[in-house]
Amino acid sequence: MSGSDNFEAMAPPPQDQRPAAPTGTMRDLDAVYDIPVQISAVLGRATMQVSQLLKLGRGAVVELDRRLGEAVDIYVNNRLVARGEVVMVDDNRLGITMTEIVKSDRGG
Repeated sequence: MSGSDNFEAMAPPPQDQRPAAPTGTMRDLDAVYDIPVQISAVLGRATMQVSQLLKLGRGAVVELDRRLGEAVDIYVNNRLVARGEVVMVDDNRLGITMTEIVKSDRGG
């Protein structure tokens, strides 16, 4: 009921689709491509008292702080990295398409 769905990271891109790197560093980067990351798409958030939470049952609706059509937040390892839209991947699977990359407030 947190309003978030977790998505498993996809396999790294094939060798010919990986970003170009300066000569001599490609082998160093290959190790990075195999590191698993957790990707979460947050549809929205809600705050309620524990007593309200305990009254929820099957079919209950929890109102989120987002409107229909608003971008969802995309987190990688609990860090906001992008915003996107929910899309239908096939008949019974959802995905997220990134529409905006969020600039990091870290310097360097």
